[in-house]
Amino acid sequence: MGGDIETLEARLGYSFRRRDLLSRALTHKSRAFEINGGANGALDSNEQLEFLGDSVLGFIVSEVLVERFPEFAEGRLSKRKARLVSADHLYRVAQRLDLGRHLLLGRGEEMSGGREKKALLANALEALIGAIHLDGGADRAREFIRREVVGGEDPRSDAGDATSDFKSALQEFAQARKLPAPRYRIVGWRGPEHSKMFVVEAQVGADRAARAEGPSKKTAGQRAAELLLEQMKTEPGGAGALMMS
Repeated sequence: MGGDIETLEARLGYSFRRRDLLSRALTHKSRAFEINGGANGALDSNEQLEFLGDSVLGFIVSEVLVERFPEFAEGRLSKRKARLVSADHLYRVAQRLDLGRHLLLGRGEEMSGGREKKALLANALEALIGAIHLDGGADRAREFIRREVVGGEDPRSDAGDATSDFKSALQEFAQARKLPAPRYRIVGWRGPEHSKMFVVEAQVGADRAARAEGPSKKTAGQRAAELLLEQMKTEPGGAGALMMS
């Protein structure tokens, strides 16, 4: 895999001193379990590096946003962060870096198209960030995240990944307050088949919900998430019951 490693490092703009960290960041648990015959496979996969990379990524993205946009309110910063650390965005970054071609997969994952799976690629990118952090330190990880994760984006814009913004932000808000994960359900629709309007309800726990309408289930869900997020932000300490129908 020597030539491939040089090609990948050129794409990353970073050369590893410890190639074993890079190899581990690229190793999916399916491959690790195959090599170890099912024994301690998780310890040789990229899962721990993913855990580290997720934390490093969140911290650096928050740092960049606060530095660049001191005038942004917390809610707007949260939405921009949710977009930049979302699986959708990380998946696109991983595709741009051609990360899938370099992954080390087990036979099952290889046969099921693992090199193109969104979650697998997003996780591998986080593992790669963790590996860079361990190999080169916080400053090199910061450089990589600024260039590859934030660099091509305009965090000032509300466009781009608007389809994932509010759902991601609501989930992050709920997690930070140790609340149940948001749930979504279609509660109705109206209009002719060619121009239906859907009504979707977003719910967190048993007593927090908001409904919204949209021309697609996705749009309606995002609007409902936005409404519920704004409602929950008015609750003292994130507690209390708010309903909207």
